Amino acid sequence: MSTNDAKPEEKGFFERVKETIEELWDGTKDKAEDLKEATAETFDNLKDKVTAEKATASKKASSAKKTVANKASNTATKAKTAAADVKAKAETKAKAITAKAKDETAKAKKAVADVKAKADAKAKTITEKTKATGTKTTAAAKPATATKRKAAAH
Repeated sequence: MSTNDAKPEEKGFFERVKETIEELWDGTKDKAEDLKEATAETFDNLKDKVTAEKATASKKASSAKKTVANKASNTATKAKTAAADVKAKAETKAKAITAKAKDETAKAKKAVADVKAKADAKAKTITEKTKATGTKTTAAAKPATATKRKAAAH
């Protein structure tokens, strides 16, 4: 008989946290690339518009260049702001996940301490019961322990 389950192996908590952070980071990079492409397209469109206006009048061209520069700068600023927002959200999410992990770790440590305390209490009560029932078992155990000590000393 096989002791292996047919179920897939579940990932650990920290592996899931790592994957979540990687997904957030990949999403941030993708969004930044999309914004960069959109900015480039907008810039190209505005640049073509300025070139057409240059042919008609030089005064209009200089004002169009200023407009293009302002729009490009505004678009770049918006892209940087959006990227910063996404990064801030990712950092906030990562901090929340880390805090949750610390909380779960603390709970696990407390549970271990509780189990250990219960085990110690149980051992103490068993020892007390053994002492209360009589010394026959402890007297029989003492010679064996003494023999072990002698053997270890030689």
